[in-house]
Parts: sequence; C-alpha cells; structure tokens
Amino acid sequence: MAENFQDQEFLEFVVKSIVGTPDKVTTDRTVDERGVLLTLNIDPSDMGYVIGRRGQTAQAIRTLLKIVGAKHNARVNLKINEPEGSQRNAPRMDADIDTSSVDDLKI
Repeated sequence: MAENFQDQEFLEFVVKSIVGTPDKVTTDRTVDERGVLLTLNIDPSDMGYVIGRRGQTAQAIRTLLKIVGAKHNARVNLKINEPEGSQRNAPRMDADIDTSSVDDLKI
C-alpha cells in the first residue's frame, strides 16, 4: 500500500504561498497510532504570517488539514516549530511601571 502524502504537499503549498521566504519552509511527516503529525519549520521572520492575528491563520490551516485527512480516513495534526531566534511578545511582569502620573489622584 503506497502512502498518501497529499496532506504534506497541501501544507507546504499553503504555507509557501503566504510566507516571505518560501525556500525555508520544510515539513516532516510522522505516522503513529494516533494519526499523522505534520511538523512545520519556517524562517523566524515568517512566524507572524503563519500564526496570524490571535492564531487565526494557524487555526484555519489546521482545519483545512483535518478536512484533507478526513478525505483519506486519517487524523492529521499540525505542530509549528518555534524557530531559533524568534521572540515572542509576551508581557513582562517584572518590568517597572511608571505610575507617577496617577500617584496624585485622590480616588
């Protein structure tokens, strides 16, 4: 039985179409008892394009992959590797906050 890699080809086509450096897009495909796991590797500068605002683009890609997988009776999951050198915009809790403008208020 020949394995069907349409899910991997589909993922690469979609991601290469939306990123700025399509030549750095690579995918790995792993099959186990839980289904198919596609691991996506991209350039750090393209992370925002693939994730999208509030993760909407990544969620849309995952939904499309589930449809492609269902067509072939397979459960397809997507893992997006965080590239080396990428920086998240996580809020810093230890940062000093300037409250001088509201210190004089009598509330």
